Amino acid sequence: MENNRNYFVAIALSVLILVAWQFFYVNPRIERDRIAAEQAQQTQQTQQAQQQQGTQQAAPGQALPGGAIPGADRDQAVAKSARVVIDTPALSGSINLTGARFDDLKLKEYRETVDPQSPIITLFSPAETADGYFTELGYIGSDATGAVPGPQTVWTLSGGDKLTPNTPVTLTHTNDKGITFTRTISVDDHYMFQVVDSIKNAGTTPVSLSSYGRVTRFNKPTTPSIYVLHEGFVGVTGDTLQEVGYSDAEEETTIEPGKSTGGWLGITDKYWAATIVPPQETPFDTRFSHFTDGRARYQSDYKGDQITVAPGQAAEVKNLVFAGAKEVPVVDNYAVAYSIPKFDRLIDWGWFYFITKPMFKMMDYFFRLFGNFGIAILITTIVVKLIFFPLANKQYASMANMKKVQPKMEELKKKFGDDRMGLQQAMMQLYKDEKINPLAGCWPIIIQIPVFFALYKVIYVTIEMRHAPFFGWIQDLSAPDPTTIFNLFGLLPFDVPVFLHLGVWPIIMGITMFLQMRMNPTPPDPTQAMLFTWMPVVFTFMLASFPAGLVIYWAWNNLLSIIQQSIIMKRQGVKIELFENLKSLFTKKPKPAE
Repeated sequence: MENNRNYFVAIALSVLILVAWQFFYVNPRIERDRIAAEQAQQTQQTQQAQQQQGTQQAAPGQALPGGAIPGADRDQAVAKSARVVIDTPALSGSINLTGARFDDLKLKEYRETVDPQSPIITLFSPAETADGYFTELGYIGSDATGAVPGPQTVWTLSGGDKLTPNTPVTLTHTNDKGITFTRTISVDDHYMFQVVDSIKNAGTTPVSLSSYGRVTRFNKPTTPSIYVLHEGFVGVTGDTLQEVGYSDAEEETTIEPGKSTGGWLGITDKYWAATIVPPQETPFDTRFSHFTDGRARYQSDYKGDQITVAPGQAAEVKNLVFAGAKEVPVVDNYAVAYSIPKFDRLIDWGWFYFITKPMFKMMDYFFRLFGNFGIAILITTIVVKLIFFPLANKQYASMANMKKVQPKMEELKKKFGDDRMGLQQAMMQLYKDEKINPLAGCWPIIIQIPVFFALYKVIYVTIEMRHAPFFGWIQDLSAPDPTTIFNLFGLLPFDVPVFLHLGVWPIIMGITMFLQMRMNPTPPDPTQAMLFTWMPVVFTFMLASFPAGLVIYWAWNNLLSIIQQSIIMKRQGVKIELFENLKSLFTKKPKPAE
């Protein structure tokens, strides 16, 4: 049937795209990232980091952190410098008084694995460690300003002894030119630090200086990302979202989005991020860089326009530093509370932002109602099916009408034989007489593709899905089904290679897809028939590595589609081919007469 042909062609193209993407993009990229990670690790083990450059004429990217051999013990690296303790409901760690650097930060509410006894997530670590990652704020001056705060400046703790949501701390530094820098640092219950600097000029001449801020890290995420997720440099300059991957920065060394007034910048991972929000009222230049001078590192930094402080006067510079988990309501609240442009895009909602975020909101609502994200996925699927019910109804009704005119179509094929042009014209006239739109069955499928990808994004990128359990063996909806048929789902005492993992839920999904496709007659064309038979198998193996939440959605959606299609076909008086097709699989076909 023409409608079936269009349906199968659409599915075949989808499979082809997914398979090509897996083999020609994802697999090579994973291999490249693995090799690059090994090379980077070897480099870090054999090279020493260059000494920090504290000269005031240096741009922020030229000031190298470290000086010790990378790979130092983290606890020892933290203990060797004077620090101010950070203790909030969400964070623990300390601020290094050398450079006033945020380089020791852990996330209390998140652990490395689903095991509640596993270590909590470490976000920032000192530069001397293999996983060095920090945020630093300072100034660039001149001979007239003297030594202004930079990477090697040792600040004095002059107010408070511990940074908590209720107790800010104050740091001070006075240089040889009589300029006093007073830095007040406060933090909320989540992940936002406010850093307010007061610059007082006690000299006799005006001084000009520029603020800078940088987020620097020495490693990349160990798990290679896939095309639906951005990891690396991120920011907003003016009103434009900037996303630069690690590999792009490695190829171009430095990427400069340009000068803007308003915006933010930083480095993002799948679930965590570190960003700086510079003073929003003055222009600043943004830069994303990959430095290889000594010890390779990635750096997102800004340099503000010069400010001038008159003798006897003071100026104020305010930065915000976000360092923590990309929780949707928290990030959204910061965007509104601090008027940070497009800060909610710190979470990678993707191209279908206008679909993805509302879908998360709906799913999160059901989660708060029922307390289980798996149930929230099931209910969300029902809501999506209801929204698309009119389109699906047209799709199945069109398929039913196409089946009704199938005998007439066969007669036309016999009548016109090899005259394809005549057959095409006759078919179009038949569609017109019978009031059938042959594309009606395809459009609902095409329209629903963005919804599927939006749901995939929600499950894959939102931290709310991380380590969210369903029932039974599914303890993390953002991870693949951990079971596999090749050891009888854990009954046999041996582990199976990851590429052979084929869990319970992917198999359930494959079965429901098989049943859904058997609702229609098997195509007479051998190629289409083969596609008809093997597509559920292909999808079963492909989705085995997808997040369990997405596989559960797909299986549940297939089941609802079977029920929906059965009802519509029965109303249209069209025969449901499911049971006959299943019966034919176990019935030996008679050989054609010779």
